[in-house]
Amino acid sequence: MTRKQKKVLIRIIVSAVLVLGLQFVPVQNPQLKLALFLVPYLIIGYDILKKAVLGIVHGEVFDENFLMAVATVGAIALGEYLEGTAVMLFYQIGELFQSYAVGKSRKNITELMDIRPDYANVEKDGELVQTDPDEVEIGTVITVQPGEKVPIDGIVVSGSSTLNTSALTGESLPREAAVGSEVISGCVNMSGVLRIRTTKEFGESTASKILELVESSSMKKSRSENFITRFARYYTPAVCFGALALAVVPPMVRMAAGYEACWSQWLIRALTTLVISCPCALVISIPLSFFGGIGGASAKGILVKGSNYLEALSETAYVVCDKTGTLTKGVFEVTAIRPEEDVTEDQLLKTAAYAEHYSNHPISRSLKEAYAQPVKAEAVSDVEEISGHGVTALVEGHRTAAGNRKLMERLGIPYSQPDGIGTEVHVAIDGKYAGYILISDVVKPGAKEAIAAMKASGVKEVVMLTGDARRTAQAVADELGVDVVKSELLPADKVAEVEKLLDAKGKKEKLAFVGDGINDAPVLSRADLGIAMGALGSDAAIEAADIVLMDDDPQKIATAIGISRKTLRIVHQNIVFALAVKFGCLAFGAVGMLNMWWAIFADVGVMIIAVLNATRALRFGKK
Repeated sequence: MTRKQKKVLIRIIVSAVLVLGLQFVPVQNPQLKLALFLVPYLIIGYDILKKAVLGIVHGEVFDENFLMAVATVGAIALGEYLEGTAVMLFYQIGELFQSYAVGKSRKNITELMDIRPDYANVEKDGELVQTDPDEVEIGTVITVQPGEKVPIDGIVVSGSSTLNTSALTGESLPREAAVGSEVISGCVNMSGVLRIRTTKEFGESTASKILELVESSSMKKSRSENFITRFARYYTPAVCFGALALAVVPPMVRMAAGYEACWSQWLIRALTTLVISCPCALVISIPLSFFGGIGGASAKGILVKGSNYLEALSETAYVVCDKTGTLTKGVFEVTAIRPEEDVTEDQLLKTAAYAEHYSNHPISRSLKEAYAQPVKAEAVSDVEEISGHGVTALVEGHRTAAGNRKLMERLGIPYSQPDGIGTEVHVAIDGKYAGYILISDVVKPGAKEAIAAMKASGVKEVVMLTGDARRTAQAVADELGVDVVKSELLPADKVAEVEKLLDAKGKKEKLAFVGDGINDAPVLSRADLGIAMGALGSDAAIEAADIVLMDDDPQKIATAIGISRKTLRIVHQNIVFALAVKFGCLAFGAVGMLNMWWAIFADVGVMIIAVLNATRALRFGKK
């Protein structure tokens, strides 16, 4: 409990004791009774009265402070001292409870995302000095001892250890780190001492970017939050004028009809409706529900950039997945080498590895790993990488081409039809076909279950997009249970396919694209929802996507949809419950069937129930 909350609690206790005490002290003098009740009333309500006055001064009249001030001051003016003081007392109890609930949710999220490092160990004059991470420059060697957080992204230059990444990914499985390994801030060093050369400034490191995302997520409001904001803007003035009309019109009608006006009776009813109508339950519980949902998601290693994206995720009807790195590991292995008659296997593999020497594509790396010999860089020149096709280069004086079928067709070179399943790398030397190499990607564990879970969560169709050959793509799609597969696509073709799906879907349906976040930025931006998969440490993913999955588990997609739909259920429950109770009590209060004590329940009681319900959204991450 914060210092401010403790002060409010003390005021509540003092005021409650004084009110109870006055029930046992018979006071006949009305002026003395008013003076005695004003003491607990002002102790508990002076800040509400002050806020109401400041709101009037600043032109922001119609808020909950104004409603409470008018209702309680009016009740006391009519001689209802106990009821007026009790309304203010219970309102402050509700506000304290709400403040505690919000604070606890924020604390839970802070604990789940406790990745901000306090210091970095920098060696100076032979000693380790704890330095503010903001002051550490790129290229500085820092030391991370067992039990400490990695403060800044970098590369290990000495030592080996295991790192706990649970605060980032939601998974407890540790990762190994050795010389040459890239490590990111926010991980906890579990065993050995690591010396790390920093590659980023602290403000640009992974931990800082993640914390910035979580902290700024409240800025992007959902439709439900915007609705409640607009609703309160019109609702509060409406009930104020309605209460005024209730206090004035019926007595005047009674007078015109020749009956007694009963001004005090109708004024009490009007004040009761003001207390009932206070929109606290909606204004507080809806943002708290989304805040809890975002916190529960972050505990699972799912970063949602705003409640608008969390809401949109619940309406996802189509999920479009990139194949490599999303549904497959992106770890390619050479599974077949098929040279032409006058070419040996070693010669074919060597030529392909040399041609792909300067490329960082996973297929290129697998060719170089399969060749397993040093590549003489000086033997490779005039390299041209053709997006979606392959590469051409001058290898040891021979004009070489290595790529897919489209590259061979582009160059007008006849090629052989592969006899196996896998990604094809066709090789041509000096314009003559030399053979092909088959490379197979490995399907991620849990990918098939992830597709099934998405469909079970209500996703109509799962689509896979890939640049692979049709046979290879279809084999993966059949294994995983994907509904539709589009193969042999260039990067621009993927955007075109997403455009077609966007045009075909229903108005209230959302399309999510899931990619590795590095080379899929255009598609991530174009889809209704961009989800970056396996983005641990990837700046491109964090920038391009609306939702970032911090590890490589495709089952997190279904988890994210589940969190979203649970959060929306809670939001809708609170809206329906609060409005039903409010309008029901308003109707009964207007005809005099409810007194001020019922009004207190309709305000404070409904708010407490709604806030308790809202905090359930946070618990999803703890299952």
